[in-house]
Amino acid sequence: MSVTLHLAQEPEADALLGRSPLAALLGMLLDQQVPMEKAFSGPLVIARRMGGEELDAAAIAGYEPEAFGALLSEKPAVHRYPGAMAKRVQLLCQFLMEHYGGDAEAVWRGVGSGAELLDRLTALPGFGVQKSQIFLALLGKQFGVRPEGWRAAAGAYGEDGCHRSVADITGPESLAEVRAYKQQAKAAAKKTAAVRNTTAPRRRT
Repeated sequence: MSVTLHLAQEPEADALLGRSPLAALLGMLLDQQVPMEKAFSGPLVIARRMGGEELDAAAIAGYEPEAFGALLSEKPAVHRYPGAMAKRVQLLCQFLMEHYGGDAEAVWRGVGSGAELLDRLTALPGFGVQKSQIFLALLGKQFGVRPEGWRAAAGAYGEDGCHRSVADITGPESLAEVRAYKQQAKAAAKKTAAVRNTTAPRRRT
């Protein structure tokens, strides 16, 4: 199953994401503390540095850890924290080998409900609840993976017509809308934190 994505904003990287479930998972894993485009371009960079255009969970899982860290650290580094992310990428691939025979798509293939899919995603190394809900929404909105209750399991990220996350990015216009939403959310969080700091009781000295 292949879909057209616009997450890396680079045709070859997006093509890999659209045809490789493992690439999509790794892109989501890398999507923290770096721009979205860099995170989702990462899987193609990893594949090429390993000598090809595709990704293989077994090859990544079995790669010598220090060498794999060096591979992700080559300039330009795959991530802001290449060493730490190299470990997470290998842990995820090792988990996929142990539990799904290295088949990333098996994480969601034939799943019975949105709640079950969320449980499977949150069990993956490096996938907390929020990251899992965003990826679940991405599966539903752009990959057509829609078990019963998938929108509810994805929380606010599953809402139709919203622009909260990578799940809602289908081109430059929606990318701008998602970025605007994130900026507003960040500003609101800072304002809330500032209010709490000014209203919190002072300690007696």
